Amino acid sequence: MHSVKLSYLLRGIKALVLSGLFAISSAYADAPNTLRIGYQKSSSILTLLKADGSFEKQLAAKGVDVKWVEFPAGPQLLEGLNVGSIDFGYVGEAPPIFAQAAGASFIYVGYQTPAPKAEAILVPKDSAIKKVGDLRGKKIALNKGSNVHYLLLRCLRKMA
Repeated sequence: MHSVKLSYLLRGIKALVLSGLFAISSAYADAPNTLRIGYQKSSSILTLLKADGSFEKQLAAKGVDVKWVEFPAGPQLLEGLNVGSIDFGYVGEAPPIFAQAAGASFIYVGYQTPAPKAEAILVPKDSAIKKVGDLRGKKIALNKGSNVHYLLLRCLRKMA
């Protein structure tokens, strides 16, 4: 049963990605033979699509090669999109807001509902930090312009 559900999920993902990619393909007429897709290991949608391999086969039948370009996180992926090193990518809900505020230019071809419970503020198991207020005066590591950056800002705003 699990593999059947995964099969349907992969088909749905392929349909969504293909429809978005073909909708923007005319914008990349100068490099029609290679589609450069930016992905993050934490992005299950594109990671599953890449691992499946059938996406490349479908595009190869149309004369298009696929090049997968890995990025550590959404902000870096969007910078790659902004400077033209990739043609398409998938990121969380916050990085595009930070990127566009910084002047990046790109278009949205699809979206998925946010999953705010998929992120967390982590501390060591024996830490004295038990609530957000305990972070006051501490150093915090995060990926600037990411969903976790936004999560921290929202938590700190609730404290104020």
